[in-house]
Amino acid sequence: MGYGHHGGGFAAGFALVLVLFILLVIIGAAWAW
Repeated sequence: MGYGHHGGGFAAGFALVLVLFILLVIIGAAWAW
């Protein structure tokens, strides 16, 4: 559960940011609609 150099923590963080970015885009598109 740490930020080691194994790539797991980085992958989880990247996936989380990616999901948040997609949600932001969807919400922005729905708002602009």
